[in-house]
Amino acid sequence: MKVVTSAEMREIDRITSGQFGVPSLRLMENAGSAVAEFAGSSYPDAKTFGVICGKGNNGGDGFVVARKLHEAGREVLLLLLADPAELRGDAASNFAKLPVKAVIGKSSGDLKSDSARAVFNCDILIDAILGTGFRPPVSGLYAEAIAKINAASSPVIAVDIPSGADAEVMGHQTGAVARADAIVTFTAPRPAHIFGDFASGWTVIARIGSRGEAIRSALKLNVITPEDIAALIGPRPSDSNKGLYGHVLVVGGSLGKTGAAAMAGFSALRVGAGLATIAAPRSVLGIIAGYHPELMTEPLEETESGSISARAQEAFEGIAEKKTVFAIGPGISRHPETAKFVREVVKKSKSPIVLDADGLNAFEGKVDELDGRGRTLVLTPHPGEMARLTGLTTAAIQRDRINVARAFAGEHELIIVLKGDRTIVAKPDGEAWVNTTGNPGMATGGTGDILTGMVAGLLAQNPQREFESVLAAVYLHGLAGDIARENLGEHSMVATDLVKVLPEAFQRVRASAAEKWVKIGD
Repeated sequence: MKVVTSAEMREIDRITSGQFGVPSLRLMENAGSAVAEFAGSSYPDAKTFGVICGKGNNGGDGFVVARKLHEAGREVLLLLLADPAELRGDAASNFAKLPVKAVIGKSSGDLKSDSARAVFNCDILIDAILGTGFRPPVSGLYAEAIAKINAASSPVIAVDIPSGADAEVMGHQTGAVARADAIVTFTAPRPAHIFGDFASGWTVIARIGSRGEAIRSALKLNVITPEDIAALIGPRPSDSNKGLYGHVLVVGGSLGKTGAAAMAGFSALRVGAGLATIAAPRSVLGIIAGYHPELMTEPLEETESGSISARAQEAFEGIAEKKTVFAIGPGISRHPETAKFVREVVKKSKSPIVLDADGLNAFEGKVDELDGRGRTLVLTPHPGEMARLTGLTTAAIQRDRINVARAFAGEHELIIVLKGDRTIVAKPDGEAWVNTTGNPGMATGGTGDILTGMVAGLLAQNPQREFESVLAAVYLHGLAGDIARENLGEHSMVATDLVKVLPEAFQRVRASAAEKWVKIGD
């Protein structure tokens, strides 16, 4: 799903109305109806809803929310932070349709009245003061109303965006910003919905009738949603066999680091790959084979320290035949001979490759050898590994994650999965996708190996839809982490817990893709 700027959203609305004949009044009706439906279904036991409205189109949405909630039999109190004579256009039209008498607040004194206090004391508050077209700072009466929202104990649902927030800011919001327990926005998210630091739970994206043909974004930024990936994990044909779903070859493992390779291989199977083989140093094969009986193994020559030797190259070429995807790096070590082996495999192979962990570190100072032209090459670095590849500091990577990922993907003609809070997936053409699943409990050893195996496993099954497969793996990986957190909490989670709950993650994606709401965040 595309991420758009506020100006682009206005243009989308203009085109939808001007070229496709959907009146702006209908778009406002649909927007307010969506918020009302979300509010009513999310809080079925709430007795009173307080709707606080500004004088612009965001307030107009709020008038529709109030009307629709009233029509649904809910008790509604509405506060308008303006003289009704100031209303214009669609907002004025919807104010005239209100079935409830509005409390008018034109001054600080008005906000202290009993009728205004009653609005802020409702069970649920609907923030419809300022929308995504607003640019901070907010002041005067609106700032006072925002302070009262923030002081209230009731849950808050923001219409479009929390009032006072700048929709274009990818980070810290300044000035007075209303808190929100949920946000309902329309058609497509803005940057702040993805990266904003205002307190919120879900951001819900409602379809209000904007035409898909009108949705364009110069940001070249997208958010991964269940709709984007559900088709990859749908039902299989009844005559399926393992040969249809690819054979993943994990190249990794070393003395003391066998678990990483085994986790990657088993994760590839858990997401649906037909077969998985681990190519590892001869002396550790027995350990790897003992983890999961479903994994096959192949021995490679090793160094004196128990990592893959450069002498293994010739044998590897035979092992690699008829394998669909290579996953290189989990537990492979940083031994100089092993690093040389990795670089040689990546250089010679035409098969899709997922490169992770010390497989990435093998290219420190030699990034000119990373070239994805004419093949699929996926790198899955965390910020520290990305820093080693680029020569930047980890702090510099974190300050500009999107552009760093885009630049590296473009320069080397490959796909970058820059892991972390809001993992970024970047294509060589500069298009980037952000993932909103996942949580701090995943900051534990082995979760990256699980992701490597998942990427490889989904690539093996979908050779014609490779980029979508990467997106699916990233989203499902984070979602599995979220499910594990629900079951175990953040502190007790370990990497293999993600593998255990992947079946539930698959089910949730399928169910979410069929819902009318698109939900992002948590």
